[in-house]
Amino acid sequence: MKNWYHSWWAAIRIARRDAWRSKGRSSLVLAMIALPILGVSAANVTLRSSDVSTEQRIEITMGAADALVIDPGMGGEPVLQTPDGEGYTSTKDESDPSLPGEGGSADVKKALPAGAKVLADRSGNAKLRTKHGLLATEVRELNATDPMAKGLLTVLQGRPAQKPDEVMVTTHFLEESKLKVGSKLSARGFDREYRIVGSYELPGALETDQVTLLPGAFLMAFDKAQEKAGLRGSGSSTSYLVDVEGRFTWNMVQQANAKGAVITSRAVLLDPPPKSEVPIYERDGWGTFDMSTAGQATAIAAIATVAGLAILEICLLAGPAFAVGARRSRRQLGLVGANGGDRSHIRAIVLSGGLVIGVAAAIIGTTLGLLLTFALQSTLEEWMGARFGGLDIRPLELLGIALLAVFTGVMAALVPAITSSRQSVLSSLTGRRGVRKSNRVLPLIGLVAILIGGAIALYGSTMSEEVTLVGAGSGLAELGIIALTPALVGLFGRVGRFMPLSPRLALRDAVRNRGRTAPAVAAVLAAVAGTVAVATYAASEDAQMRAQYAPQLPTGAVSLQLHEGGGKDVPLARAAVVRNLPVDVQADVARIVVGNINCDLYSYTKGCGEMQLLLPPAHECPLWKVDPANPQASPEEKFSKAERRKLSKDWRCANGGPWGGSDSVLVGDHKLLTVLGIKDAAAERALKEGKVVSFDRRFIESGKVGPGGKVKMTLITDREASEKARQVGKQPPGEVKTFDAYQAPQATKSYAVMMIIPPATAKASGLTTVPFGSYFTTEKAPSSEQKQRLDGQLDRTGTDVALYVEDGYKSPNDIVLLALTIFAGLITIGAAGIATGLAQADAEADLKTLAAVGAPPRVRRTLSGFQCGVVAVMGVVLGSAAGILPAIGLRLAEERQQMKWYQEGLDSGWDPGSVPHLPLVLPWGTFLLLLVAVPLGAALLAALVTRSRGALARREAT
Repeated sequence: MKNWYHSWWAAIRIARRDAWRSKGRSSLVLAMIALPILGVSAANVTLRSSDVSTEQRIEITMGAADALVIDPGMGGEPVLQTPDGEGYTSTKDESDPSLPGEGGSADVKKALPAGAKVLADRSGNAKLRTKHGLLATEVRELNATDPMAKGLLTVLQGRPAQKPDEVMVTTHFLEESKLKVGSKLSARGFDREYRIVGSYELPGALETDQVTLLPGAFLMAFDKAQEKAGLRGSGSSTSYLVDVEGRFTWNMVQQANAKGAVITSRAVLLDPPPKSEVPIYERDGWGTFDMSTAGQATAIAAIATVAGLAILEICLLAGPAFAVGARRSRRQLGLVGANGGDRSHIRAIVLSGGLVIGVAAAIIGTTLGLLLTFALQSTLEEWMGARFGGLDIRPLELLGIALLAVFTGVMAALVPAITSSRQSVLSSLTGRRGVRKSNRVLPLIGLVAILIGGAIALYGSTMSEEVTLVGAGSGLAELGIIALTPALVGLFGRVGRFMPLSPRLALRDAVRNRGRTAPAVAAVLAAVAGTVAVATYAASEDAQMRAQYAPQLPTGAVSLQLHEGGGKDVPLARAAVVRNLPVDVQADVARIVVGNINCDLYSYTKGCGEMQLLLPPAHECPLWKVDPANPQASPEEKFSKAERRKLSKDWRCANGGPWGGSDSVLVGDHKLLTVLGIKDAAAERALKEGKVVSFDRRFIESGKVGPGGKVKMTLITDREASEKARQVGKQPPGEVKTFDAYQAPQATKSYAVMMIIPPATAKASGLTTVPFGSYFTTEKAPSSEQKQRLDGQLDRTGTDVALYVEDGYKSPNDIVLLALTIFAGLITIGAAGIATGLAQADAEADLKTLAAVGAPPRVRRTLSGFQCGVVAVMGVVLGSAAGILPAIGLRLAEERQQMKWYQEGLDSGWDPGSVPHLPLVLPWGTFLLLLVAVPLGAALLAALVTRSRGALARREAT
């Protein structure tokens, strides 16, 4: 034991001394291992800290109360709920568990036990006036000084509201509004004024725009004022914080459920009941919300696979660097053998090099990870939008991450250690390389792995529902290619006979020294394969999204809409657009109103009606036609699967809902056709003649394209009566208007516009219209500065303006592809550089021979550059070929899944659109950078940093 201890201690001392002497190489390897450890340790602390505990989550949601009570909107009917209160359904509802019932409101306070203390927490939305204009903000009425509210919010400046005219606001609201504590605050359409007395933050939602007042200080009066003006109310809802004697147990929760209330209990969250005692889990679909054991196993397997590939990548990169050190210490290792050391001692010295650097990387990586997380805690919290529950440091997990660094360092030095121990003492002392035999078993193993992995990936993409099989098979195939790399390097060497001197020497050297070439090539292969796989998948998905992208307007066009206020602010908004954007054509539009002209477009308040296009009975889709005798009958009950598939392709069922509203039926002239990019002389002529232009032939009584058609619309004053009539299959009650119409060809792309009515026709028919907005074409795409300036001016108008600029499809993957390419390029240059350094150490004698026979000094630079380029080209070519396989497999699996959904849509009677087609697109830009730019850059960089003349050699002591 003493001998073993002293031999390893000596080996570690020798390794530490060599690492200190070769600071550049040691720093490179240390950085390779420490950087991933830094990232993983920082991510571990960040995720653990951001994942608040159950107690902390309870404090954020219900403060210091014992329970939180909400009205599920089921009219007091008994309900079933999950223990956490997030899922609930009516006891009579056996349908989709994700949809709550709609039975009206109830007084849930009656469901609480006697003696319970209740604190109302009511919230709604309003548009508050700011320095810029208006800001949609959540308004909360809560007595923040009540003990039960402790923990719901954190006061940062000032104090909570204590009077009806005081308000406390979130810091994010202050930043967005440019107001400050002490400023006056008011809401649009409400004449009361409030004073900001404090600021706070919501620990779980830092980016929320919210203001808090005393109960009854705003929402009720605001809703009355909005209703009087015909505007939309706050849409407020109320929950209740409850304090009881003792604990709010699961039995008490179920008793409250029986009276129509949904409860989130502190005691139940901390100690949930078993599933057997939760009645809702007996319903179909409610017991599957927790991740299954198989799902957890899949997640663990995915994490283990990623970690394993990361370790392999680091070992492949660091292994050649340890080989460089072993090669440079060849004489020293030979002296160890000459003085009685055996192969185990030599292996121990080289392995100790990995151990020393691994320990250093573990200490530096984990320490820097902790310091980085601590220093960036506020930034991380802001970025994640929530406060940490505290800096949660798990020593055992960090120790495991640190041991991973040590393990990686030792594994990276394993192959060089074995290779060094096999060299004879004589060859080590004389510098001879000896005879190297290539391993014939490893290529066979690699070939078998490629075949098995490819078969698994093919099965996963074409037969199985487990998409993870594609990744597993692709990973196995990639490992097979890595195992096959030494043999593939030999095949590359055959190209050398057709090349000039320097590249031929580089290829010959790479083939003869596969022990250092293959790991570097494999490292490049692994990095490039992952990059190509993700890039190919991203490019293919990008092509699919581009084809599916549905623009709202032609590229460069602008729409301006105002949905409320009777259109009185439209002229001011139009002028702001013309003043700030390079407008070419302006098409002003109006909308049809029924009842109060100040009603919001989507308002359902009393006195606010609507317009609906009448669908001829013969054009109504049979799938959705309501049978008066059985109004609740579904398409599955009325038609067979074959009939539903056939009807889903019927032109009457192709465009979704049959009712055209005021936002899709516009009052305008022929300029609107120009902005929409519609070049139809007949449609333009029809508008000038006072005819309606339709883009949906379902509403044309004849159903034919061209002139001579008729359309009808109903002016509805009672929306509730209209809804009841629709539910029983009757036409909605109201005055009917009939117009002469021209039906545009079905291929005409009108975007969201369903019909255009000339202004003179609308006036002659007695329709009431109000300005709705305008559509514009621009001479060139508006710049970001122009749009920001316009938004600022529209804010100052004090009205809610819907402005949309069609920029066309923008790929979200461009930056991803660029980042992946840069990552693969850095790995390629690093691996090729390490292999080049080892090659130079090995080829020093050959270079001296070349210099002795008259080779010019630039040969050293040229050879170094080609050696680096050869490794880069080999790795990039093999990696590009290996990376396409998983991308193809994933696309095939995804297409099969979408085809399944498409068939299910046809079977259910819905129109699922066109047949799914998932194109496979190769990212040629990425390929060009990887295959040409990266190897060329690596070669040039290696040539530039290589000295033209070698150091003077001296005779070694004998």
